[in-house]
Amino acid sequence: MPPITIYTKSWCPYCQAAKQLLTAKGAAFDEIEISGKEAERAEMVQRAGGRTTVPQIFIGDRHVGGFDDLNALDRRGELDPLLA
Repeated sequence: MPPITIYTKSWCPYCQAAKQLLTAKGAAFDEIEISGKEAERAEMVQRAGGRTTVPQIFIGDRHVGGFDDLNALDRRGELDPLLA
């Protein structure tokens, strides 16, 4: 399984949903909580091509996007192959 990184904020319901979906798939992930952490937030924005919302999800070197993007991949049957 490729490494998964998810940038989050503790109060974000979309972050919770993304983590729940990944957990349901049996995927381990590194969570980077960016609330009040400018260096981590700047890293996320740079890696995400300027996107500033959370969550921002990376599977291996691929930027997946946010929860809606992750969920769309799952609905299309494209998430499981990425996680394999």
